[in-house]
Amino acid sequence: MDIRAVGSGNIGAANTFRAIGKTAGILVLVIDALKGYAAVWVCDFILKFFGITDPAVTIHYRVLAGMFAVLGHNYTCWLHFKGGKGIATTAGVYLALVPLSVAAGLAAFIVGVVITRITSVGSMLAAVALMLTVLLTQHDLTLRLVTIALCVLALLKHRTNIQRLIAGTENRIEFKKRSKKRDDELQ
Repeated sequence: MDIRAVGSGNIGAANTFRAIGKTAGILVLVIDALKGYAAVWVCDFILKFFGITDPAVTIHYRVLAGMFAVLGHNYTCWLHFKGGKGIATTAGVYLALVPLSVAAGLAAFIVGVVITRITSVGSMLAAVALMLTVLLTQHDLTLRLVTIALCVLALLKHRTNIQRLIAGTENRIEFKKRSKKRDDELQ
């Protein structure tokens, strides 16, 4: 199945979850997050290999490696520069860089989804919470600027979701499976 031809057409975890199922959606989420984490981890390995260990220097390379992982995810060259929205990949990057920010983003995501039952609301709240946490707790200018840029990018990638939210047509999550009897009653 080409995930781009079903549902929202997005290659991310939310569309995969809705179109294929829970297991596939979770797998996509984990792989996307690992992709972001791996970019920073590989960067660390390369820096250590070349003897670059000064934290004031390594942070810049680590942040740039993470940023390029997100950009590569969002603008995948083999998909004609169309990709995902980068939320899970960004989470993986920041899990490697600043784990506390991911905890804040995850909390915002959960609260947003539980209250609205809309994944895109949770994703956008997570991006903003992650950014605010980094701005409040980190002092490196490169990290702060890239975090702001990635938050803005995440919000821009959610433009169509924002339009559907305004129109009242954004997909909602069903937390409980409806019974066949309930489905029949709704029709």
